[in-house]
Amino acid sequence: MERPEFIRHWVELEGPDDSHYKGDTELLSIGAPVGRLLGLTKLGIHHERLLPGRRTSYPHAESAEDEFIFVIEGHPDAWVDGHLHPLKPGDCIAFPSGTGIAHTFINNTSDEVRLLVIGETNVPGAAIKYPLHPDFEKTRSDIWEDAPRHALGPHDGLPDMLRAVKAKS
Repeated sequence: MERPEFIRHWVELEGPDDSHYKGDTELLSIGAPVGRLLGLTKLGIHHERLLPGRRTSYPHAESAEDEFIFVIEGHPDAWVDGHLHPLKPGDCIAFPSGTGIAHTFINNTSDEVRLLVIGETNVPGAAIKYPLHPDFEKTRSDIWEDAPRHALGPHDGLPDMLRAVKAKS
């Protein structure tokens, strides 16, 4: 008997290695939107591969969507409000909506990182804040204008390899 369409391996669902923000050439993680491709409509589940020297996104905070990350493989850093927190396989991270806690995940190692990212989808009125990218915010219509403000730590949110490239140019 053939497997139903809602049973698949993440490798079959992974997109191309071309994820980046509009107007920026920085490559981000390689994603497999497994929840959507398997038919889920209320829960976003992504398998993310984070190659060495990359991050998952610009640091951001969500107004109305809870977000959960599970480290499957590798040793990424969680960038949380300007501070790096080393992670290992099995670590779980939760970002409740509405807190204004800005975050991203950075791979400063020489090994690939794999993450399971789970969040809500299609939340009415959901907005997002990019505290380190005000120019990028101007290009979006879903910016969280009254996000709680947090003092940001000293880390600039960039992977070490990207910072080195930018310093040379």
